[in-house]
Amino acid sequence: MTGPTGVGKSAFACALAERVGGEIVGADAFQLYRGLPLLTAQPGQDLRLRVPHHLTGVLDLDGSYDAAAFVRDATACVRDIQSRGSVPILVGGTGLYLKAFTHGLADLPPLDAALRKEVSALTAEEALSRLAVEDAEALAQIDTRNPVRVRRALEIVLQTGKPLADSRTRQPGENAGTRGLVLARDRAELRQRITKNVDAMFEGGVCGEVEAARHAGPAARRAIGFGEIEAFLDGRIGEQGCREAIVNATWRYAKRQMTWCRTQFDFPCIELAGAGVDGITVENALALLEIGR
Repeated sequence: MTGPTGVGKSAFACALAERVGGEIVGADAFQLYRGLPLLTAQPGQDLRLRVPHHLTGVLDLDGSYDAAAFVRDATACVRDIQSRGSVPILVGGTGLYLKAFTHGLADLPPLDAALRKEVSALTAEEALSRLAVEDAEALAQIDTRNPVRVRRALEIVLQTGKPLADSRTRQPGENAGTRGLVLARDRAELRQRITKNVDAMFEGGVCGEVEAARHAGPAARRAIGFGEIEAFLDGRIGEQGCREAIVNATWRYAKRQMTWCRTQFDFPCIELAGAGVDGITVENALALLEIGR
């Protein structure tokens, strides 16, 4: 189950899991980290008490993770859950992780440490310019605003000597045929929910959370809001400006997620509305997934 941030995935998945005797496997690149539950909108204790959750709050703040690690760990969780007669429900907004799980991983060469060092030394602008020279078509295949994605694409192109598209052929894995859902909402309502979620983060003490996580590694620090809150803590921006910056960044991310869900998955879509979880909508979701019947 996937959808944009703020749509209500956690609550809906919990209601679904209760209905079918399920357990939830997180599929969010930042909810993996322990120490940032507010900033990364991890499922609250109330939801965790209702339904078992896996792959949430399990990674140290200085750790790194990737799609291959997620496929390995999520597959192990799924098999364990099934062995106990429960229904595994993957939930999260990291489309790359879910795509890797459902469609397999690209057959990429092993990492060349020397090449990574060379590419890492480039500025974001230099890496983007080099990629444009080596494989201009690759620019339409990645988020060029994400320096990590740009550098990784450049590494692949330089290491293989082939266009990025040629290296993205996926090898179907054992999870091929996984059924899924995309959750959606009216855009105005989604934007309002994002704003309320950011306000709730601040009221819950997210600034103290980030202050205590200043030692986080580069991967965890890419969580939306981390840099903005650091700027506020350092006196470089005011609190209201910080909140607005996080809302805007989250909204931009949500729009990218909606595009990804529309173009990368052929899962049926469920439209949500209102604050609560509608029992009829849960039943419709179960019908679409053909489970619990």
